[in-house]
Amino acid sequence: MSYDLYLCDPVTHETIMLGDPHHNRERAHVNVTFNYESVFSIVFPGLRGIYTIAGETGASAIPILRAAIGKLGDDVSDDYWAATEGNAKRALNQILALCVMRPDGIWRVGR
Repeated sequence: MSYDLYLCDPVTHETIMLGDPHHNRERAHVNVTFNYESVFSIVFPGLRGIYTIAGETGASAIPILRAAIGKLGDDVSDDYWAATEGNAKRALNQILALCVMRPDGIWRVGR
């Protein structure tokens, strides 16, 4: 299982199309393995995990993501599926990059 995170246009509610593809993405969408939930539930306030940013704008999600990222170590594994802090941090940095690119977007999070 995984999470799908979409940064959506605040008017049309459609996933934002990126004018300049980011990490080979044409759409503001990130898929993150559910394996990282154990890490996310610790670093996000209120134990809501990655759902903490659901409904937030890109701009309002930036400080939330930066705070979570700041709590994580750098133990990246070659195994993407491994629930290490470094792997989770890498995913959060991708989400943060989209927030910076489109601070006006609204996050939709689902499974």
